[in-house]
Amino acid sequence: MSLKVKYQDLGLISYQQAWDYQEQLLRANVELKLAAGRHARPLEVPTQSHLLFCEHPHVYTLGKSGKAEHLLINEAERQARGIDFFKINRGGDITYHGPGQITGYPIFDLEKLRTDLGWYLRSLEQVMINLLARYELRGERLSGATGVWLDAQGPNPRKVCALGIRCSRWVSMHGFALNVNTKLDYFNFIVPCGIDDKAVTSLQAELGQHLNMQRVKEQLKEEFASVFGLEWEEEEV
Repeated sequence: MSLKVKYQDLGLISYQQAWDYQEQLLRANVELKLAAGRHARPLEVPTQSHLLFCEHPHVYTLGKSGKAEHLLINEAERQARGIDFFKINRGGDITYHGPGQITGYPIFDLEKLRTDLGWYLRSLEQVMINLLARYELRGERLSGATGVWLDAQGPNPRKVCALGIRCSRWVSMHGFALNVNTKLDYFNFIVPCGIDDKAVTSLQAELGQHLNMQRVKEQLKEEFASVFGLEWEEEEV
């Protein structure tokens, strides 16, 4: 049975606004589950799953297990560069979001898919690996490090997609950050994901050309549908 998902492209949106919206959608689903009771069959609870794509103005986000010292510039320097900063409730360490990066937030009811967070993270990685293969790039997993890499076992491992999630009552939020046309200089002021001995890259850097963001989003949608078995319910913003 496929999962019906509402897809929205939120465009360029502030981090706080997108975070608030995710929390709103998650809370609505959790309340439906609570109202149905603990013995309700998951498929009978009328939750609504969502997939949100967006870009953010320059921002660093620090996950609940992250270290503040992984932000390498002080507050004055950060503000002078026009970069926001948020401590947030996802897993993982510090990362960067900005224009040219597709940030995706699946608000999925995993009880209608599979109640296994390891499987969910590996499936998100598989979406990205499949997307990279369309551009003849070999995306790989790196043992002990969530996300998708190029040359993971070689002399120059570099991360192209970061992952970090939160889950409540098996409803997911937060998600992935895929570097498409991302300006990579902003990663120089952090220890990305707490990993200080490996590089960060983008599709643009690897392919030597600027990519059409809308085309990449459509390809990502196709891979999400394939990997997770989704049916789309389009929704106007």
